[in-house]
Amino acid sequence: MNVQPGGKSRPDQAHFALMDKVYRHQRHFYDFTRKYYLLGRDRLIRELGVQAGQSVIEIGCGTARNLIRIARVYPGARLYGLDASAEMLASAEAAVRRHGLESRVALFRGLAEEATPTMFGLSAPFDHVIFSYSLSMIPDWPSALGAAYAALAPEGRAHVVDFGDLKGLSPFIANSLRGWLGLFHVMPRSELLGHMEAGEIPRRTGNLSVLSGRYAFLWHGDRGALGSLAGTPVA
Repeated sequence: MNVQPGGKSRPDQAHFALMDKVYRHQRHFYDFTRKYYLLGRDRLIRELGVQAGQSVIEIGCGTARNLIRIARVYPGARLYGLDASAEMLASAEAAVRRHGLESRVALFRGLAEEATPTMFGLSAPFDHVIFSYSLSMIPDWPSALGAAYAALAPEGRAHVVDFGDLKGLSPFIANSLRGWLGLFHVMPRSELLGHMEAGEIPRRTGNLSVLSGRYAFLWHGDRGALGSLAGTPVA
């Protein structure tokens, strides 16, 4: 497995540097702590429905925790991970190697807004694209969704799990949670969930589940639905 050094000598260096600063120390205990509040990830994985030989990219793969679990559940999947943080990818590479998955998981350092199959030396589009608690960390998240749309096969599927609008929680808890998440440059995308619920995406093309307290949501949709999400107005 080779972690590609995408994004060198570019004006986007500030974002790469920020992500490395955020995760330089966190990456060592990230998976242990996040399991208590990044809810719905394993359910999303169970619902992926990946067929043997299909390609899956996780945009914002972090430590590769999800990719490793996907490899176990779907042994025939071809897996790719993109992240802006070299620090996180260092942990991801070590974890993939520790689980003996070097031949199945490829990693690349780059921006979500520029995700393409060619980053990984592929000529065909991806069959599945995943955003797991990453859209809430991507400043230009509509462009990230747009890039995922362009990189997805015509019959491909998109999958999102992320923080909800927190409206089912008490105002004190919701505001405290937003403040705490803000310390890590995380911002729940309330407008995205609102767009999903407004009926602007045909029900047959998207499947939305909202968790208790509207704390988080899970969404699966086809390429057309993903394109609609990419056009969500930013609040």
